[in-house]
Amino acid sequence: MQPDFAGPSDDAGSNWPASGSNRPAAGDSRLKIGVLVVAFNAESTLQATLDRIPQDIRAKIDEILIFDDASEDRTVDAGLAWREANAIPTTVIRHVSNLGYGGNQKAGYQLALEHGLDVIVLLHADGQYAPEAMADLLAPLERGEADAVFGSRMLEPGSARAGGMPLYKYLGNRVLTTFENRLLASKLSEFHSGYRAYRLSALAELPIGFNTDDFDFDTQIIIQLLDAGRRIVEVPIPTYYGDEICYVNGVKYARDVARDVLQYRLTKVGIGTHRWVPADPEYAAKEGEGTSHTVITEMLAAMPSGRVLDLGCSGGRLSERVRRLGHKVVGVDSMEIAGVRDRVDDFFLGDLEDGIPEAAGGDFDVVIAADVIEHVRYPERLLRQMAEVLSPTGQIVISTPNFGHWYSRGRVALGAFDYDRRGILDETHLRFFSRKSLRRTIGSAGLDILQLEYTGLPLEVLTRADSWKSRWARSVDRRLVRLRPTVFGYQFVARLRPHHAGSVTHVA
Repeated sequence: MQPDFAGPSDDAGSNWPASGSNRPAAGDSRLKIGVLVVAFNAESTLQATLDRIPQDIRAKIDEILIFDDASEDRTVDAGLAWREANAIPTTVIRHVSNLGYGGNQKAGYQLALEHGLDVIVLLHADGQYAPEAMADLLAPLERGEADAVFGSRMLEPGSARAGGMPLYKYLGNRVLTTFENRLLASKLSEFHSGYRAYRLSALAELPIGFNTDDFDFDTQIIIQLLDAGRRIVEVPIPTYYGDEICYVNGVKYARDVARDVLQYRLTKVGIGTHRWVPADPEYAAKEGEGTSHTVITEMLAAMPSGRVLDLGCSGGRLSERVRRLGHKVVGVDSMEIAGVRDRVDDFFLGDLEDGIPEAAGGDFDVVIAADVIEHVRYPERLLRQMAEVLSPTGQIVISTPNFGHWYSRGRVALGAFDYDRRGILDETHLRFFSRKSLRRTIGSAGLDILQLEYTGLPLEVLTRADSWKSRWARSVDRRLVRLRPTVFGYQFVARLRPHHAGSVTHVA
């Protein structure tokens, strides 16, 4: 979790009692439970909402955190009055400037971590979500069955409308939830409830400091939890719509939610710069027709079985495919991904910026550098080192993004150049290549190009491989790549050999 969640605030104080508090004694292994109350202009509802927390739940609560997001009324005074009248340890904070719905939560979760809480329940101060149902949210966390528990108004058919949810909100909720489930491959009954409980250790591993400060913060949290494979449990909650003031612009909210889901999907293939999307520690295998890994595999399938050096092998997914062709593979990477040693014949740690590690050996029939040369400052030097560890008849196979692709060209032309998490504009890329500059780099390293191929867009990540839409998109993309490879080619895949390998030496 990022260390700078909290915005400027006035801490109205905490009333941790010197004795007789609900804080667990030393050695107590039970979960420390907190309640985060997000409040804005809630002077008239805050105390009544807190009073509705059942007595048996109050006995479990270690601290209540009331975060007044720069209200224009006396919400903070209502919070202080409730604190004085109740025994539950309570911290009341008023932000001096409005942080927004998401920003208020970030500040609250940060303080909950600093106070050593294990579980946090998100409660809205306007009373729309029933405090009486808090036990249902806590139960799966107390049993160790979940990392996050969401209250759902849709689990029990008909309950949302019976509780007064307007028809347009109900339909909007169902449409958005269906859209989100479809794109995220999830099966949640509702994405848009604000009644939640989290295990704070799970939140601490998510990049929520980069999340929006707006109302779609909750959606981004769900996406991050799903991406991390965290356990989400839904429990039914009652629906209540009263005379509380709604500060959510429904049209903007729907647009923001749809944008978040699309941003997530695009960021996963390297299109877009969205730091709230978790990064993958392992460089994923590029499956599907026409991808760079498929082209590389086809190149090696046409070669006799031999010794292969896979530079930048990551988790060994490509190495595993090469081994199935009968080759012996030595992998090299700067970090060891779990399972890599099961997918290669031998593995060595090494930062390619410092060169190929000597321990990897030499006399290789093929050296693979899939999406590697763009990550080093001096690719010519690395290419020369690859040639030095080849057998006399060995070859080099490389792939690298095409900076001349329409996507990066368009970004530059529109003045929107920035780095992405993956793809052509990957934030870890140190060098960019067009076809001309790639040829020049290869030539200056003393290598000849035996074969140069171009791959299309990574459509396999965005669409189902067996759908007619996917087949149509691939067909169009292939035609465009053949028509103008320098504009529509997403990656270059080149098969190389040293200059001297093709020469004949006459000895007198």
